[in-house]
Amino acid sequence: MAIEKFSTLTSSCIPLPIENVDTDQIIPARFLKATTKEGFGDNLFRDWRYDKQNQPKADFILNDPTYSGQILVGGKNFGSGSSREHAAWAIAGYGIRVVVSSFFADIFKGNALNNGVLPVQVSEDFLSQIFAAIETDAKTTVSVDLAAQSITIDATGASENFEINGYKKNCLTNGYDDIDYLLSNKEKIEAWEKTSFY
Repeated sequence: MAIEKFSTLTSSCIPLPIENVDTDQIIPARFLKATTKEGFGDNLFRDWRYDKQNQPKADFILNDPTYSGQILVGGKNFGSGSSREHAAWAIAGYGIRVVVSSFFADIFKGNALNNGVLPVQVSEDFLSQIFAAIETDAKTTVSVDLAAQSITIDATGASENFEINGYKKNCLTNGYDDIDYLLSNKEKIEAWEKTSFY
């Protein structure tokens, strides 16, 4: 299934300055029985967002109307733990297009990219600058340019470049999943098959 194309994004941010956020915190294991992506956003950080009576916890960031946006700014080592792809489903389902951290678990990074979520890894210093900018103004915006592989704090102009696998960059830019990518090269594949010897 195709994913939403990504080129540039300017958005306010949701700050989550907690280190070692693992996939069980992102989406608790009891929700993994579902086989489709629908509804996962409703359960993003479920046990942090709601109490045992399913009432929103006022002190959790996703329940604070002060903060909103399509960019989640997390602490170091975001997405650690199990390899569940459901964590990326939940983040995408909530409407988040970019997650920023100073370090990502490799499997989470791959799952995020496969589901249209761009993981932007920055230096610890730049991450601190983003958190500081949000603390100064909850509505401050951050701009992410995939083509230039850059992230900018709009209020200060501070900017940093980030790395991304070239294949995944191409897929995200064009809105391709792996199958879409193969189909986009159908003519090349067929031409190669005609000239190849088995």
